[in-house]
Amino acid sequence: MAAPVPLRPDFDAAALRALAKSSHDPDQTRRLLALSAIYAGGSRSEAAALGGVGLQTVRDWVLAFNADGPCGLIGGKAPGARPLLNADLRAALKALVEQGPMPAAHGVVRWRLVDLAQILFEDHGVSVSEQTLSRVLRSMGYRKLSARPRHHAQDRDAIPAFKKPSPPAWQRSRRPRAASR
Repeated sequence: MAAPVPLRPDFDAAALRALAKSSHDPDQTRRLLALSAIYAGGSRSEAAALGGVGLQTVRDWVLAFNADGPCGLIGGKAPGARPLLNADLRAALKALVEQGPMPAAHGVVRWRLVDLAQILFEDHGVSVSEQTLSRVLRSMGYRKLSARPRHHAQDRDAIPAFKKPSPPAWQRSRRPRAASR
């Protein structure tokens, strides 16, 4: 069995308890108290039980504490999953959208999300959902535009005859009447 990683010598149990008392991060407080138990002479197993974690996690805390001090015990945000579309795929998608569809080659006269997802899969082997593709396109500055429907046999000269005039935005109040006695 390997020897445990020693804690840094510039802290002691009382100092860690004082830091835990002044901490506003509950996870950091729990980690500081667990490490203070080790400084006080307790075993790593006791520190793991006090922190509610396993021995490997306590070892990770010790390494973080040795590297960055008490600030190393503050929980950071997880990096998350890698994006499906890297910079090269985003550039290819932008070029595709800017170029627009060719009806003879693509079979459509305007891009739909399902068409763009299909082309990304066929050309680059990346399977992207329509929701993700919509989010990516919006982040690139594109918006879904749809034209107002218009009948093909619409008479442009007859339109003004059917328009209703808008009421004025405000109307003058009537004169107040004199009170009758």
